[in-house]
Amino acid sequence: MNILIALLPALGWGILPIATSLIGGKPVNQLLGTTYGAFIIALGLYAFMRPELSMSSFFWCFLSGMSWTLGQFTQYIAFEKMGVSRTMPISTGMQLVGTSLTGIIFFGEWAGLLPKLSGFAAIILIVGGIILTTKRSENGQQISATEKAEINKNMTSGLLILFIGTLGYIGYSAFPKVSNADGFKAFLPQTIGMLVMGTIFGISMLIKNKTNPFKQITSYKNIITGFLFGFGALFYLISTRLNGVATGFTLSQLCVVISTVGGIMVLHEHKTKREMIYIAVGLSLVIIGGIMISFIHA
Repeated sequence: MNILIALLPALGWGILPIATSLIGGKPVNQLLGTTYGAFIIALGLYAFMRPELSMSSFFWCFLSGMSWTLGQFTQYIAFEKMGVSRTMPISTGMQLVGTSLTGIIFFGEWAGLLPKLSGFAAIILIVGGIILTTKRSENGQQISATEKAEINKNMTSGLLILFIGTLGYIGYSAFPKVSNADGFKAFLPQTIGMLVMGTIFGISMLIKNKTNPFKQITSYKNIITGFLFGFGALFYLISTRLNGVATGFTLSQLCVVISTVGGIMVLHEHKTKREMIYIAVGLSLVIIGGIMISFIHA
């Protein structure tokens, strides 16, 4: 039963990118819906558990949620440019590398020679996996020079956007550590930060594009994706208590397998046979690296 619970975060987070792509809308619609849904889940959890939180912890967790919103917004933009099946392994790998390096530099993690050697070996595997997932193979397909240039442009801009978004995900992971906030206590202030930052993005899009995302139905349809995120986050917190951080984190990373396979099978994102091999091997390297890092943390 404990292992089944540990797999539920992977299910929720793995389905999320597929669901938001099927629901549609612009990245800002997807972001607003996700933040609304996550906030609703957090309110329900708060009403049930009533956790106490100091003002200092609230502040850092609020910043954590705002940072997550930046990361998630860039991920939704990357879905449009590169597709779910290519975005998710790259984004996951960048997050694993970024949060690990932040932990070493600012929080003194991986103390000792052996953890550092194991950790940097894991980072090398993850970076190798990211490189493989970005590789393309035309495999005899006739692609015009214009189409090829557009694909390369989208890949380059998508990678840059994901790099910027990774800084947000690093903040999401790092800020609660400043005040040692417990996961259950951090959840509501994090979602409040998500809601505020999502609203700021929505208002900026309203001013820039003269379209109101707050009145568009796709913003509210995407609340389902927020439920999926909240579902995954809730069961991740439960899993880490039942199974420990190493097992809980490792199994939660299977979400990238679900979303990548779902992008190919459900969203019909075309891949050549060679690209399928690149993605499969790259995905495996990212997961292995993530597993190694989780056991170092344990």
